[in-house]
Amino acid sequence: MSEVVDGLVPGDEHARMDIRQILDYLPHRYPILLVDRVLELVPGKRIKALKNVSVNEPYFPGHYPHHPVMPGVLIVEAMAQTAAILSFKTMGSKPNDQSVYYFVGIDNARFKKPVGPGDQLVLEVTLGAHKRGIWKFSGIARVDDQLVAEAELICAVRPTPQPT
Repeated sequence: MSEVVDGLVPGDEHARMDIRQILDYLPHRYPILLVDRVLELVPGKRIKALKNVSVNEPYFPGHYPHHPVMPGVLIVEAMAQTAAILSFKTMGSKPNDQSVYYFVGIDNARFKKPVGPGDQLVLEVTLGAHKRGIWKFSGIARVDDQLVAEAELICAVRPTPQPT
């Protein structure tokens, strides 16, 4: 029998995800896909994921050419994508053309340090509440164990709008 450590069973299929598995749970694709790997996932509770920040990111030539910095809004978007994976794993479903997962709110966003090329962004998101298709999360982002950003996120799953 496997030992359970902090809610994770070693070898559990939910505990880690590679990019191919992530693509099954997020509708995003290049250049807006901002999650490269899931390190830990406990459905209904928390997730820890990675975003490898490359000098080849499409925003660096304009933000800023003399000192490349990952835009804070994209760090928060990376947290929201990480939260989406947690939501779908918690629901036991994958995105489809019948519903849309919207990022609907950001509260208390704070940016502590710049993120640049070569950094590995570690995203940790905890589920706070889920009620009637509304999901609330707390998210933090770290580089080298140093806090670089934090925010409270609100997301919603809604039916896909139908053409009129």
